[in-house]
Amino acid sequence: MSSSDSVQEKCLQTYNYLFRPDLLRGKVAFITGGGTGIGFTIAEILMRHQCDTVILSRRLEKLTESAKTLKKNTGRECIPIKMDVRKPQEILAAVDEALATFGKIDFVINNAAGNFLCPASALSFNAFRTVMEIDAQGTFNISKAVYDKCLKKHGGVIVNISATLHYRGSPLQVHAGSAKAAVDAMTKHLAVEWGEDGVRVISVSPGPIADTEGMKRLGGKRAEATGYQRNIPLQRMGRREEIGNTVLFAVSDAASLLTGTVIVADGGAWLSTGGSYASYKQMMGSKL
Repeated sequence: MSSSDSVQEKCLQTYNYLFRPDLLRGKVAFITGGGTGIGFTIAEILMRHQCDTVILSRRLEKLTESAKTLKKNTGRECIPIKMDVRKPQEILAAVDEALATFGKIDFVINNAAGNFLCPASALSFNAFRTVMEIDAQGTFNISKAVYDKCLKKHGGVIVNISATLHYRGSPLQVHAGSAKAAVDAMTKHLAVEWGEDGVRVISVSPGPIADTEGMKRLGGKRAEATGYQRNIPLQRMGRREEIGNTVLFAVSDAASLLTGTVIVADGGAWLSTGGSYASYKQMMGSKL
């Protein structure tokens, strides 16, 4: 069990509504990796705007716990479904279960991802393949399954949670950066092909998000100690709530003309910190 599995997710203690609270009334979201981290907060914010959700991952116990927390704090319905984004038959069954429960899916949030720090020279063939399968192949698998069973007839929005790693070649991230580059390309291709069916496809690319298990594992404490945030134009790391709000905007009618594009939500970090090998070496210490 990973450290993120043992942490009980908590909803936001306070939330400032930037959009009207009933913005997504009657909508349904299908969120991979929705039981933990950024995915959990995306689910919470959509639910706070009266959207019902399906959250999915490989860990049913964690999903069930998170679904109870989300329902208790938002008053909306949340269905946990065990599923692996690398297994098409499991995906098809999950989509069928979601449709049997809610009758439709309006939004797909492709948030499931795998990542860790590793020099390319030490990265195994299997490790690279696994990250590509989860991030890139998994994003296609989910998008295709929901499109075929629902979005093709009724339209909707697909939001792919990407990253900025590939913009300037971040050290220790050739596996994740390559996968996210594929996701961003996929966003454009699917937007072009599926636009006539009323389907919008958008990538949302978070930068360093302080309140995540992933950031802790990817050097968060050392980053703070070395003043990493001072190199970010906005002088701070992001928060999960801010990524949730960005996704909320992307699926809303306020973004009705946006498709095939990437929304970078990183405080400008990729512009000033993305490819500095020296700064990564200072931040990660003995890991390099």
